[in-house]
Amino acid sequence: MGDPSGSNGSTELGLLLEETAATLGGVLARTDSSGLTWTVDGQPIASLAGGTALFRIGREIGAAALKTPDTSASTLGPEWVGFRPATLDDHARDRAVAWFGAAHRRAGQT
Repeated sequence: MGDPSGSNGSTELGLLLEETAATLGGVLARTDSSGLTWTVDGQPIASLAGGTALFRIGREIGAAALKTPDTSASTLGPEWVGFRPATLDDHARDRAVAWFGAAHRRAGQT
């Protein structure tokens, strides 16, 4: 697929998120001019653009996530958290996979 993030520096993160999405049921991906978005039943759960991944993980998990490295609040609202790891080490990989999974589970609740 090439670089799913649209940015040469985040190919590894994009591939990790694609692999994670493939292990979960009902996840669809779409690419547009702003990047890549994953949805469940038409509801966005995660996206990747310019090296920043966004996850819709809810207010509670999001508040905790903001205390970890490489995270930021999202302009999409308090249910979303931004993640832009400087390096995709084991800890960053674990967070990305866990947050994608949390967003996937949350999609069935709202």
